Amino acid sequence: MDKQHQYFPPLDCGLALIHQDASLLVVDKPAGLLAVPGRGEDKQDSLATRLQRQFPEALVVHRLDMATSGLMLFARNAEVQRRMSRAFAERRVEKRYLAVVAGQMETSGEIDLPILADWLNRPLRKIDAEQGKPSLTRYTLLKHDSVLDISRIELEPVTGRTHQLRVHLQAIGHSILGDTLYQGRAAARLLLHASRLNFEHPITGGALHFLSDAPF
Repeated sequence: MDKQHQYFPPLDCGLALIHQDASLLVVDKPAGLLAVPGRGEDKQDSLATRLQRQFPEALVVHRLDMATSGLMLFARNAEVQRRMSRAFAERRVEKRYLAVVAGQMETSGEIDLPILADWLNRPLRKIDAEQGKPSLTRYTLLKHDSVLDISRIELEPVTGRTHQLRVHLQAIGHSILGDTLYQGRAAARLLLHASRLNFEHPITGGALHFLSDAPF
């Protein structure tokens, strides 16, 4: 959990339900809300618990950092959860994120740096060439503001390590704005948003495409 981020949505905020069918739910998570409950009574409010008030059968398929906003997928039964978890593991789910970072990024590129949990400074992750897990991020420059010296970029996490995008961008000198964990320039929130999910429906096999505009 990102304790440094002080923006917490009110308990009565409505759920931004993007998609609903007999198998799946897609929800737009606000920044500052836990994806799933944490440890302790003060960390029980989360997107999952709020969603389960309306859909008690909802099961988490993947997660977003507390400070990150955007699209999250939930299954409505255990079999769908198993199939979609496998699809994520086998990289059959196309994910895209939008971010604003410090400095001018190249037009496009890849960040191929292994990531390891920083056990002495949890929940931080770090780059570790010897023990880190292979981690790959692709990026595309969308716009550069020369006055503010910031870049708006689209990110594709090919692998799905914890904090991968945040660690990778810090490692190449372009931390995400608002990222107090990874030395980002000050901002009202972490400027990272899960903007796109594309995958095949686990039951029908039909193509599904979901988009969410970044609120920054």
